[in-house]
Amino acid sequence: MKTDEQIRKDVIEEIRWDPQISDIAPHIGVSVDNGVVTLSGTVEFYTQKLAAEKAAQRVSGVKVVAVDIELKGQNKDVTDAQLGEAIRNALAWHSAVNEDRLEIKVDNGWVYLSGTVKWDYERKAAERSIEKIIGVKGIINRVKVENEIVEPKHIKRKISEAFHRHASVDVENITVDVNGSTVTLRGKVSSWAEREDAEDVAWAMPGVTEVANNLVIDTSIYAEH
Repeated sequence: MKTDEQIRKDVIEEIRWDPQISDIAPHIGVSVDNGVVTLSGTVEFYTQKLAAEKAAQRVSGVKVVAVDIELKGQNKDVTDAQLGEAIRNALAWHSAVNEDRLEIKVDNGWVYLSGTVKWDYERKAAERSIEKIIGVKGIINRVKVENEIVEPKHIKRKISEAFHRHASVDVENITVDVNGSTVTLRGKVSSWAEREDAEDVAWAMPGVTEVANNLVIDTSIYAEH
């Protein structure tokens, strides 16, 4: 099992290795307490903040990533109205997004998305399409998934079958509970990537409108593998 100091060094190296943020790596602070990584410092763009978070999540032994990184605020000339127009254009040109089903609110650079979509990938695509727009300080995604009605037992069976097909998910350590259209995942996984993969599998099932991911990252599982 890795020590906190080993995890800290690995996170720093992963940030230095990522070409999106390698040049600003010295401006990102890393601390670790019992596998919980806290990132601090300042960056210029929201995408850099996201890249630092993703880099930390890729490191084995990391249980949770807390992001306290601030934006430098060098985009003060971008008004909320201009940002809103740029966001609307980005959504309109994205093939996986139906902008007519979404509502956008911009407040001091923070973007609030709401509305309904049929699939989770549409909700995520809407968020990804605006992450790189200059002036975005953060995104609050409140878009809901409204899907067809499927019997809970059918949802549970299909998700379990999908888990067995996925090489990145260890189904033996995951429990799937379904209440109506809400799926709850419980158990232990070996990495942040496995945790996200398991959630993506659950979201891909027709009839699912919400996924509660309660999977815990257990580094001892990783060591066994």
